Amino acid sequence: MTFRKRREALRSILSGSSCIRPGSVYDATSVRIAADLGFELGMFGGSVASLAVLGDPDITLITLTELAEQMRRMSRAADLPVLVDADHGYGNALNVRRTVQELEAAGAAGMTIEDTLLPQAYGVAEPQLIPIEEGIGKMKAAVDARRDPALVIMGRTATRGGGPNATSFDDCVARARAYEATGVDALFFTGLTTRKQVETIKAATKLPIVLGNPQGELDDTAFLAGQRVRIALQGHAPFAAATQAVYETLKALREGQPPKALKGLASSDLTGRVTREAEVKARSAKFLGLKNPGS
Repeated sequence: MTFRKRREALRSILSGSSCIRPGSVYDATSVRIAADLGFELGMFGGSVASLAVLGDPDITLITLTELAEQMRRMSRAADLPVLVDADHGYGNALNVRRTVQELEAAGAAGMTIEDTLLPQAYGVAEPQLIPIEEGIGKMKAAVDARRDPALVIMGRTATRGGGPNATSFDDCVARARAYEATGVDALFFTGLTTRKQVETIKAATKLPIVLGNPQGELDDTAFLAGQRVRIALQGHAPFAAATQAVYETLKALREGQPPKALKGLASSDLTGRVTREAEVKARSAKFLGLKNPGS
């Protein structure tokens, strides 16, 4: 599937009537598994990117180059459309243009650009927001930078991101409307907690809505679909599960358990499917003249 078709698939999700739950992906293996399981969309979060690439928490240490290269690896591995959390665009509005160009070239189906002040300011414990005027400039720059008109740009506001310094809900709505006017394709929100908030945003805007990990009374796909929410994230459990599995396996080996006695390992069949073993053997026979490659 070409990059254009992946982007068109994401646009079909946004223009549809359902609310889908994407699979959290972070490398070539996870994106292939998500595709094989039938997920319509992969979500490449900034936090899980930092964990997978650097082993660091989500404190904006990962660079644009590292993020784009990891996206490029996933684009090669599977045809699944992937939405990338591009954080703040790695700088000012001009840096946002570069971010869009790099992620577009890496095969992203879409990306989010947010209005959080990053990296963390000196002496301030809670996240801060950039002025709304700067946020508007970033969204305009993102839209201007794309070469493929099918590439999806989402404006993300962190106004309800939690903590004692979260701004008012009125500010959230004002930013949403302002970003909508810049030409972005969808609006992304984090930290919403009530149905009333979602209903108010729906009434105040026209674009498709994306929510970050809705919980409580918002954990209702049917309700969200009726409020024009087309994508609802569900965290990054796959990476957490993989981390636990690696820890338990290494711990068992360190304690002297024989490899053959280990539990929960991928079968040879699953490994073969994930690594596309049958396709590799077919190509080896076709291009290398090997009758029984790998046997």
